[in-house]
Amino acid sequence: MTQTDPPPRLLSLDAYRGAVMLLLAANGFGLAAMAKGSDAPLLQWISFQTSHPEWISQFHGLGFALWDMIQPAFMFIVGVAVPYSFAKRTALGESRPKILLHAGLRSILLILIGVFLSSVRATDTTWIFPNVLCQIGLGYPILVLLAGRSYRTQAITAVVILVGTWLFYVLYPVQIPQSEDSKGILSGFFAHWSMNANAGSAFDEWFLHLFPHSESSTPNSGGYVTLNFVPASVTMLFGLMCGQLLRDERYGPSQKLRLLLFFSAFSLLLGVLLGLTICPVVKRLWTPSWVFFSGAYVVLLLSIFYWMIDVKKMRWWTYPFVVAGMNPLALYLMGMLSKGWVVSQLTIHLPKFVFAGMTKPVVEATLAALIFWLVVWWMHRRRVYLRL
Repeated sequence: MTQTDPPPRLLSLDAYRGAVMLLLAANGFGLAAMAKGSDAPLLQWISFQTSHPEWISQFHGLGFALWDMIQPAFMFIVGVAVPYSFAKRTALGESRPKILLHAGLRSILLILIGVFLSSVRATDTTWIFPNVLCQIGLGYPILVLLAGRSYRTQAITAVVILVGTWLFYVLYPVQIPQSEDSKGILSGFFAHWSMNANAGSAFDEWFLHLFPHSESSTPNSGGYVTLNFVPASVTMLFGLMCGQLLRDERYGPSQKLRLLLFFSAFSLLLGVLLGLTICPVVKRLWTPSWVFFSGAYVVLLLSIFYWMIDVKKMRWWTYPFVVAGMNPLALYLMGMLSKGWVVSQLTIHLPKFVFAGMTKPVVEATLAALIFWLVVWWMHRRRVYLRL
């Protein structure tokens, strides 16, 4: 098979995507809500792992919170899939301009869907762009522009983007908010990345007010900013490079696995060093150190899925995840739009004891996720896939 042949599906990628999407659709299976307020060490750990941590995302050197890794994994997986999609379209005779046009249209649709989801419970259109679909849509054209390029070109582009992002924040004057609330306020050189007092939030103060009904859009309550998509495009670019590697016939499976593991270890080391020296590891601003720190773990997960499924052929457990992974947009939209309604119907029609006790959030989230999975399973059986 050459680089321009239609590629077979990478089963490990579908399973990886499915695992991430099920976690998203189920909102962490209600574990954070179950463990909230408990003093039990195990439940405190569960709560930490299934909640977004505070401003600084680096914990105990190499530690992390699982829920903080969901969006990086989602965006990374998009990048891994691009070489396969690009090769398929090229094999079908599509020119690069036509592929780029399709990518542009897809980007616009993703952004509009993201804005729609942000506006579901609002009285007006909420023009904000930090959610995962908007971030993917904004960065996707960069990804497709680099598809099929050399690893060197891709690596140089990544460095330029991250250095430029770092300079953008560093050159903006430090501004400490006049507030008694010190949440997210950093000291010293790291103050350039303080919550809602940084270059990204200053950009949003101007940019978001170009849209109607944007008075309540800034500052973002979580400190997220539109320009996160710029460094986040490097997370997707890491996925692109890994997907390109997995398609590269110059390397055998064991060589590919070693290269993935090496990159994961190197990325973690670099992320920690950057986080201790020149910029904090802040997921909500997608700092350069966060790009490498989170990149290490999402590449490691790809390595594990690839080794188990495509190298060792241990596929007996993959079917539920593959089904979910082949219809990610449908699963995501159901989780975002209908979870509340599904749970309300379940509480009406099922016995009350099912939802009794501290496990109620877990039962609700798990049953809703099961229903969503059955829908995408039905779609999969009929080869119906929601794609842009």
